[in-house]
Amino acid sequence: MNRNDLRRVDLNLLIVFETLMHERSVTRAAEKLFLGQPAISAALSRLRSLFDDPLFVRTGRSMEPTARAQEIFALLTPALDSISTAVSRAADFNPATSNAVFRIGLSDDVEFGLLPPLIKRLRAEAPGVVLVIRRTNYLLMPGLLASGEISVGVSYTEELPANAKRKVLRRSRAKLLRADSALGALSLDDYCSRPHALVSFAGDLSGFIDAALEKIGRKRRVVLAVPQFSGLGTLLSGTDILATVPDYTAAALTAAGGLRAEELPLETQTFELHMTWRGAQDNDPAERWLRSRIQMFCGDPDSLD
Repeated sequence: MNRNDLRRVDLNLLIVFETLMHERSVTRAAEKLFLGQPAISAALSRLRSLFDDPLFVRTGRSMEPTARAQEIFALLTPALDSISTAVSRAADFNPATSNAVFRIGLSDDVEFGLLPPLIKRLRAEAPGVVLVIRRTNYLLMPGLLASGEISVGVSYTEELPANAKRKVLRRSRAKLLRADSALGALSLDDYCSRPHALVSFAGDLSGFIDAALEKIGRKRRVVLAVPQFSGLGTLLSGTDILATVPDYTAAALTAAGGLRAEELPLETQTFELHMTWRGAQDNDPAERWLRSRIQMFCGDPDSLD
């Protein structure tokens, strides 16, 4: 196919194809693209004619891509990224007058501890923009980025889509939270003997602290696991339960009163908080502005390079 032949290709069809590759469902693709199922089915029929291949084969409730579809997807994704970048570079962005909608993925600790100062800054600079916050973590982040449900995310991350970008936003240490009135710092024996609360998205009863304790032959007793940080102050109040949380989350919780933070009675490693974003929007002026504000108000000085 030469470039003149591209005139008969509807770019919208390629967007539908990419979405079907992510969702493996006509219904979910229709929801993602805000279209009706008949429109997606019609687009799929045109795609099959265009590429002379079934593209997807139904297996149970899922649509599995053919080998040809996988080959097309591998070539199409970077091409669409390049088109998006080329178009976005031509667009100006003025935060003071923009009505842009930004879709951001945040882990619970970041949403609770770091989002409030970011909101204040964004409201001051760009009162017309809209923020859509999605809850994420290292397991959910790759899918949300790959599907375009978010353009940027902040959390601890591991594997990411091939075209995603990543930057260390801050390096944090854990802090001990307590609500009791006893004076003095806790010893390691005290720390291990006291009951503990754990914030766990998946409902786990152990975390990185337990791994650190195991290395020195110690362990703690977790009596409470909750899915988010926001209620810890109320839950710990009037009890001898301890919680170990990131330093930025500890600062937000102690600011509300009723809790105090102190150093842990054991050595723990620092952990990296990452900002990740879609490679297709790396040079988008609006997204660059948003990332600069996230770095400025959610990062630490070491991230401002």
